[in-house]
Amino acid sequence: GLGDVYKRQIEGDQTVYYSKPEIDRTPKITSFLADDFRTMTLKTNAPLTEEDVKAFTFEGVTNPAVSAIDAKTVKVEVTSDIDLAKVVRASHPVFGEAVLEAGKVLRSKAFDQKYAYDGKLGVDYQKSNTTFKVWAPTAQAVELELYRLPKQQAATTKDITREIKMERTDRGVYQVTVKGDLDGVGYTYEVKHAKESTRAVDPYATAVAVNGDQGVVVDLRETDPKRWTNGKMPLRHATDAIIYESHVRDLSMFDVTNSGYDSGIKQKGKYLGVIEPGTRLTKDGKKTKTKTGLDHLKELGITHVQFIPVYDFNTASVDETNPLKSYNWGYDPKNYNAPEGSYATNPYDPKVRIKEMKQMIQGLHDNGLRAVMDVVYNHMFDAKASNLDKIVPGYYYRYTEGGDLANGTGVGNDTASERQMMHKLIVDSVSYWAKEYHWDGFRFDLMGIHDVKTMNDVKQATKRIDPSILIFGEGWSLGTPLPDSEKANQTNTKQMPGIGHFNDNLRDALKGSVFIDSDAGFINGATGLETRIKRGIVGEIAYNKEIKGFTQEPDQAITYVEAHDNHTLWDKLNLTNPKDNDATKTKMHRLASSILLTSQGTTFIHAGQDFMRTKGGDHNSYKSPDSVNQLDWKRKMDRQQDVDYMTGLIELRKKNPVLHLATAKDIRRYLTFEAAPAQVIAYRLDDAAPKQKEDLYVIHNANRKAVDMKLPKGKWKLLVDGKQAGTKAIRNVSGTVRVEGLSSFVLSK
Repeated sequence: GLGDVYKRQIEGDQTVYYSKPEIDRTPKITSFLADDFRTMTLKTNAPLTEEDVKAFTFEGVTNPAVSAIDAKTVKVEVTSDIDLAKVVRASHPVFGEAVLEAGKVLRSKAFDQKYAYDGKLGVDYQKSNTTFKVWAPTAQAVELELYRLPKQQAATTKDITREIKMERTDRGVYQVTVKGDLDGVGYTYEVKHAKESTRAVDPYATAVAVNGDQGVVVDLRETDPKRWTNGKMPLRHATDAIIYESHVRDLSMFDVTNSGYDSGIKQKGKYLGVIEPGTRLTKDGKKTKTKTGLDHLKELGITHVQFIPVYDFNTASVDETNPLKSYNWGYDPKNYNAPEGSYATNPYDPKVRIKEMKQMIQGLHDNGLRAVMDVVYNHMFDAKASNLDKIVPGYYYRYTEGGDLANGTGVGNDTASERQMMHKLIVDSVSYWAKEYHWDGFRFDLMGIHDVKTMNDVKQATKRIDPSILIFGEGWSLGTPLPDSEKANQTNTKQMPGIGHFNDNLRDALKGSVFIDSDAGFINGATGLETRIKRGIVGEIAYNKEIKGFTQEPDQAITYVEAHDNHTLWDKLNLTNPKDNDATKTKMHRLASSILLTSQGTTFIHAGQDFMRTKGGDHNSYKSPDSVNQLDWKRKMDRQQDVDYMTGLIELRKKNPVLHLATAKDIRRYLTFEAAPAQVIAYRLDDAAPKQKEDLYVIHNANRKAVDMKLPKGKWKLLVDGKQAGTKAIRNVSGTVRVEGLSSFVLSK
């Protein structure tokens, strides 16, 4: 009964109108865009006659030639380059006027050739003066706004103390030097475009006010902790790394009011909570033996702790003025070069978050642990509202042929790393985090959105800072407007030496597809997966005709079975094997971890995987409460034997270089698969391998029943038997060994 529905057929208007009079039929120009430096396209909402086409006049360009493309579109060509920083106006007696905006020209090679800038951007602070530089080639003018920041609340425009006109210099960079000591002063840019003015935070801001709405000038030397060593912790090969993925908040939040259990960590949900020493699970305020937080990380023997986003992410996800009110993983970037404030003890003081993140990294280093940062350069929380788009609208993102934002990321926008200034932003940003904060590795979210050259340049830049910095990411194949040969995904590993990719082949072959709840894998009942598991065991290298994966070298494979995304392994087993009891599922879970830690490549463990972490079946807990996401230290206490088993596997891996060989050539030479029955995989690792002291024999039995396996000649020590794991002999064996069902056996000669 809404009457006739009319849909307005005007470019860009998707509104549904419910009565005729609401439709605005006034003739107007709906868009006026520069396609390149000498061609513009103008569109109208009503058909144009030949006379109409001739009646257009233009200011700001010389000798425009106008021709009709179709009934509502005209092309305007000029003989000398359009100056995008000046106002160009089209006028018409009937259709009114419109101001030219940069369209496809922004995304042309010619635009980068003319404007891309390779100098330093952002703030250059000195006690006596500070220089500000921002790249805004299509802006008519830029003003610097300085703020006096309030101590305990967000700043508003009332707090602006000065507005200073910036000077346009080479290649569209606006700059100004302000005298005096500006340490602690807030700033934003007021950017005037042809159509409107907008306020933005410097994309290069290294410090921000609460909720990241102003950049802040700071003396970075004052943010260094008392103890701040150079922090290089050399790693011989990327394959020596054992990464443990967590979230700053998950590590410490555990506090179950009604049960009396607590993580024993005081700085809950904070950077500093990560490095509190000597913490134990407490029951009614009394310490138990169960180690939590930092002591737990040390107990496991991992080499790297990876943190889900800690750069400044969007306020809509977590409000820094009330940090515990909501939970979020933080995959929605706001300011790329400043730390998130909700993990700081004081989000209002811009220096506190910087100092505390540095203290966290130093604290990990002092305890023999390295730190990996999860970086999300592939999209922004909201393209149009991002500082990047406010400063240079239309430049930093990819667009479809039809002019819409590309969406290979699935979150509404894809950044354009192939454009010089986005490329520069990514390389500059990673280099800054590596130098200023001493991060030891970077995990690239949706790395397949980026281009190969950007990833290689990131690798080279970090290599110069510290050759052992890890660079790896999600090399998924994503539908984004970039030639396939340029995408930084698994298909193109040949072009990206030394860059790791998450191995989804092994992940899914072990437990079943992450997209189909009931789908099982090798450990939980599916058959015929031996070759896929072997591909994972050799680090996806070209091992032989049958066994070959996506890598050239083992350092390109990140070997894992669970991560923050999708179901935890325990929750997946509950879905695939609902009829099996706890003991059976525990065996399957341990079997998966045993395969990971005896496989080539770089090992990756999800926090809590060591005690069969559950999220109660939540497969996408990005904004679920702490009750779902926190590490359950009581579960650790109840499953200490599982933790000991994982610890033993880690110790075994670290002590035997043959389990993490550095080259494909060595894997082919020193790893030999042996004949084995269905659902069983067996292989020998040769003591002739570099730095290896003894032969190893590994057997993975995914059958529910025990199998008898004939051993090579000689006396063997059993080190792992599915019940315990480590480097000490459980017993001596020769001839044949009975391998329990759903178990891994590792023997050494």
